[in-house]
Amino acid sequence: MNDFKFIDLFAGIGGFHIAMEELGGKCVFSSEIDPFARKTYEHNFKKKNPDLFKSGMFNDDIRKINPIDLPDFDILCAGFPCQPFSQAGYKRGFNDTHKSERGNLFFNIVEILEAKNPQAFFLENVRGIVNHDNGNTFKVISDVIENELRYSFHYQVVKASDYGLPQLRPRTFMIGFKNEGVLSNFSFPPKVPLKFNMSDVWEGDCSREIGFTLRVGGRGSNINDRRNWDSYLVNGEVKKIMPKQARKMQGFPESFEFPVPNTQAMKQLGNSVAVDAIKACGKAMIAHLETLTTTRENMANTKNKGEWTELYSFLKVLNDKKLMLADKKLNINNNLDHFNVTKVTTLNIEESCYLLEDDFVLVKNDITGFEKNIRVSDFLNSNVLKELAGLIRSGSKTFNIPEFDIIQDKLGISITKGGSSNQKADIVLGINNNQISKEDEGFGIKSYLGSKPTLLNASGNTNFIFEILNLQPNNIDNVNSINTRTKLKDRIEKIHTLGGSFKFSKIETESMEYNLSMVDSLIPEIISTMLLEFYLNRTNAISSNLENVFNKGNKFNTDLISLQVKVKRLLVSILLGFFAGKKWDGSYVSNGTIVVKDTGEQVGFHIIDKDSLENYLFENIKFDIPSTTRHRYGNLILENDGNIYFKLNMQLRF
Repeated sequence: MNDFKFIDLFAGIGGFHIAMEELGGKCVFSSEIDPFARKTYEHNFKKKNPDLFKSGMFNDDIRKINPIDLPDFDILCAGFPCQPFSQAGYKRGFNDTHKSERGNLFFNIVEILEAKNPQAFFLENVRGIVNHDNGNTFKVISDVIENELRYSFHYQVVKASDYGLPQLRPRTFMIGFKNEGVLSNFSFPPKVPLKFNMSDVWEGDCSREIGFTLRVGGRGSNINDRRNWDSYLVNGEVKKIMPKQARKMQGFPESFEFPVPNTQAMKQLGNSVAVDAIKACGKAMIAHLETLTTTRENMANTKNKGEWTELYSFLKVLNDKKLMLADKKLNINNNLDHFNVTKVTTLNIEESCYLLEDDFVLVKNDITGFEKNIRVSDFLNSNVLKELAGLIRSGSKTFNIPEFDIIQDKLGISITKGGSSNQKADIVLGINNNQISKEDEGFGIKSYLGSKPTLLNASGNTNFIFEILNLQPNNIDNVNSINTRTKLKDRIEKIHTLGGSFKFSKIETESMEYNLSMVDSLIPEIISTMLLEFYLNRTNAISSNLENVFNKGNKFNTDLISLQVKVKRLLVSILLGFFAGKKWDGSYVSNGTIVVKDTGEQVGFHIIDKDSLENYLFENIKFDIPSTTRHRYGNLILENDGNIYFKLNMQLRF
């Protein structure tokens, strides 16, 4: 870990940057929206790390980030906005949308962790975040990190004075590791004595050994006022703290410069992290990372239901040597000839399984020339598959299935899915029938062995943004405070009651807007209208939703059949073509899909019968309601342009 890479989110003036760089790290991406803080950050780091600024890796608004496009890194560092959770503010928490979306920007961090899977993260916020909303806010944070992202979660309220700096400054430090497993024994480092005191800071006799917590602006008070934070008695004289003293209290080196007025410098230092505290805990984090390699190897056998189903489908094809094609109701389509399967592999292994006659399979590595014949029935049959399907159905979260390891050992290969989460093809088959013959045809896999599969997962990429017209800002809290069981429907109705109206503005990310427009230029507007229909009237089935939208006023200047064709084309493009977070070139990444039923049987679709695939999707896909907090939608937002916005999220499920 002597040359690890890190990213610096909500970077401020670079307290994390200094600490992690001194520990041997290199910053490969940074994000900070405040223009004055950006000026100070660039002034101090550009000479030492010019690539960060030449390559366009110094971002401003974190909401502009497409996580997929970030460079690879080992550690994510972020001191995300604290005002929503601070005792000094309104404590709106995740619902703080009065100054853009500062309350829920934690979930932008979540999306980056989800997309990039770094080894560790280090987050910082105010002490009050632990007990905010009776502990519910912190519970959401820990649940998302542990249960959704599969990171460990360690936290401690740390004072700057715990690690040598003469300042109170209690802050919540949160550190976590990917797949920490049984070695979940990270501990924050022990406290150390003060390196210097406030008399050293003032270069004179100060009445306090440890200083007050630096604050961001605000009017100073009389030195005897209990709210005093910026005045000190030095050599018998009352003195107000200035950037020189504040810089030393926060652990910044004397060489650190502020090319901004003193008022901005004090604001920046008040918002910053205590460098020595970050460095001490960062050092312990890096030391712990070096112990986790073995644990991660052991955790490789732990998978969720979807991942186990991909392995199951591989073995199912290997056993059946054929793939039956389905109609729109997932019944076998007797009008179509099934596929004979001649080869099974994935995009992530070098060996291929060639299916031979008489129950044999030839496992062959075309690169090394290695090959061997194996009798499949010696270890695989319908009863074994039935048992495996049952184990997947009964599993919870992530779990082990040792029976898969036994079968893979018999084959002599480790079956893994194709490429990455950004890969449509989960399995690659050699197929033929009376219509087609393909050597390496990619298929995606959708499974009903767990909860119903998704066609499109919710994320910031799938947020649709509406401008709210004719609504006053003083109504924001009135609407956002609605917390009924049907709060989205009720909030939309309340906006209408207050005289507001919805005008579709854009999709949150450029890539998703581009992809939808590639399908058809009308699709963004069509889907935005369908989303309003869904969230207001709970019309979740795509087919009936579109019909309702059409019947309530055809603003698209086309007939219902044309609208259905456009939406069907979109559904197939999502299934076989594009990812929401990446611009699409218009081609299909895979040409078919395997559906594993809850019985363990499986059928397939292929573009040779595109009508069945389109009809299956159109009649079986529904809008779904993902977490409003997790995916940052469903609140009125007062943006920096003075306009009010509201976001709705599109998640599609079978």
